[in-house]
Amino acid sequence: VWHPEIQRLVRPLTLDLSRARMEDQRVIFPRLDGETPFEVPLNKDGSLRMEELTGKPAAIPQWPYKTQRIWNLGIIIAARTLGLDLNSPILRPGEIILFGASGIERRIPVDGENFLYINWSLRLNDPRIHSTNIVGLIRADHWRSQGDPDDSKAFKDKLVVVGSTGTGHNIADLGATPLDKETPLVMKHLNVANSIITGQFIRGIDPGAELLLIVVMGIASAFLTWKLRTLAASFAVVTVLVAYTAASAVLFLQHRYWLPLVLPLAGGLVMNHVCLVTYRVLVEQKERHRIKSVFSKIVSPNVVNELLKAEEISISGARRRVTVFFADVRGFTRVTDENQAKADEYIRAHQLPPAEADAYLDEQARDVLNTVNLYLGVIVDTVIKHNGTLDKYIGDCVMAFWGAPAPSDRQALDCVRAAIDSQRAIYQLNLRRALENKRREEENAVRQALGQPPVPALTLLALGSGINTGTVTVGLMGSDALLSNYTVFGREVNLASRLEGVSGRGRIIVSDTTYQELKRLDAELAATCIALPPQEVKGFRDPVKIFEVQWREMDTEMRTFDTSILTGRRDTLPTDFTAPSGRD
Repeated sequence: VWHPEIQRLVRPLTLDLSRARMEDQRVIFPRLDGETPFEVPLNKDGSLRMEELTGKPAAIPQWPYKTQRIWNLGIIIAARTLGLDLNSPILRPGEIILFGASGIERRIPVDGENFLYINWSLRLNDPRIHSTNIVGLIRADHWRSQGDPDDSKAFKDKLVVVGSTGTGHNIADLGATPLDKETPLVMKHLNVANSIITGQFIRGIDPGAELLLIVVMGIASAFLTWKLRTLAASFAVVTVLVAYTAASAVLFLQHRYWLPLVLPLAGGLVMNHVCLVTYRVLVEQKERHRIKSVFSKIVSPNVVNELLKAEEISISGARRRVTVFFADVRGFTRVTDENQAKADEYIRAHQLPPAEADAYLDEQARDVLNTVNLYLGVIVDTVIKHNGTLDKYIGDCVMAFWGAPAPSDRQALDCVRAAIDSQRAIYQLNLRRALENKRREEENAVRQALGQPPVPALTLLALGSGINTGTVTVGLMGSDALLSNYTVFGREVNLASRLEGVSGRGRIIVSDTTYQELKRLDAELAATCIALPPQEVKGFRDPVKIFEVQWREMDTEMRTFDTSILTGRRDTLPTDFTAPSGRD
């Protein structure tokens, strides 16, 4: 409390007393208007130089301020009621201890700045509170002074506070409290007194516990958000929020124990959840795009959709049981060599200059590539149709597999049916190309008579395939920065490749494991398979049991093709084209 002379100087100078600082033989007061600070001189002992302030010396030392402890009015009236000693409190971090007669004691919880949380429980209309107009009290006091006895006992042994309920600017003392929109503000003192008298205080947690609570909420939010799907995680977070709020309300209503809500819930729970959901959405969108980029061209749209619906997708490397399919276009190498020899002979016969010779060779190469792409495209389309995964092209060979990335219990059956449909599709393609060759043969007879060069015949190729089922390593292989391939590798893959090598032309060879799967999934199809002698396979110690899948259930068109063309006109087909009988 500043000396009256200093308080007198404050009024015209607008000094900021709250930021005053003591220096050597002076007190410095900053000014609210930003002007030069005001200084009050002090003696060596720290007392005021009264002669400079008032023009008169002081009889006794006058100090610039004195320290007083000012208690809240509610604490004062409660202390008088209970007989508590306000002059000898014990001040500790987080609490103030007051003692009274007969061993009474009150421990008042306070925060770091010694503020007391008011336990609001009394309203003006509470039955325990009696209120009356002060005019009546004044009138009763007047008559009592005139000798008229007052029989009213309404205020006997009661705590009494006087407050204004007027609405004028100079007498208004109404305002909002946690209990009422508008009530006499002296109710604050009654609520403070009631809290101390009854010993019911609002107790909060210390800053360390609050920080720990925020961390726990953050960990809970992170765990729920990361482990559950987005909607389920949001529901779980809302459930935790509601449960925590309800628990806080119960603790406060029953025990007046106050748990913080804003920082643990908004900061630790909700904000962490929102950030993680945002991150997950961005990462999952990126992962979905990555999955689409990897699989959109090697599996069917149905498989891609199943992958995008899956909760967890592992494409970085895992052990999976798959069925591997190798399909090789037979005769391509021989056709390439024959075309090269014919092209060289044509260039020599016509003595083409280097530029024209290169252009002719390029045209022949395009024709060969278009032919093999046509056959490979038929196989790949069939693989995709049967929900297989295209692995790679190995020259004129297609490698595919079933069972990854989407697991399938029908993988062996789907693979074998894809192999059957591939053989039949190649057969139909050869049918159309053989008919076209017959038409070109008739056209070439006319062109020869006119002295024109003949139209080349279309190449007819065959297909050999091998299938095996087993456990392999599957995942992305290669560099993310440059090129990566979703592939399978392992001993079972090598066996499928070896079976393709022994399949010859127009045949489907499967391993014993694949055959056993066929028996389980489609006994009728398995019954049509023919057991072959065990095959010595490179890289395998013991001979491997193999079976041939029969695919030649020909319709009328195929039988017509078989009898009218393959039987009667073998000169229109290359020697490596497989007849429907299955033998070259």
